[in-house]
Amino acid sequence: MTQTIETLLRRNLHEVFGERDAARRRHAIEAIITEDIVFYDPHGRSAGRDALDAAVATLQAQFPDFVFTEIMVQGLEETGRLHWGFGPPGAPPKVTGLDVVLVREGKIAALYTFLDPNP
Repeated sequence: MTQTIETLLRRNLHEVFGERDAARRRHAIEAIITEDIVFYDPHGRSAGRDALDAAVATLQAQFPDFVFTEIMVQGLEETGRLHWGFGPPGAPPKVTGLDVVLVREGKIAALYTFLDPNP
């Protein structure tokens, strides 16, 4: 079954970056992320599923009570973008940003995360 770009973006936000159970997160990573994923964010470059998983675990440890919310998602051919918020549940986001993905053979092969400037 081929997933839409929008579905991949949503799954990545909620089942990878938002999932705090390590086993469930790893299962999602293997389902929607290529083995040779390259992840870029303001902290640098990570390559491979293990490095992505470690980056997510580090983020979650720094912000144990924060959750992700979708603001806007859009797919186009082999690419897509998802604007998101990150903060305490039920409150306005403390951080917003944009994920841009490149998809290869139905899985995310590259992920670029941009943080919006603080107002």
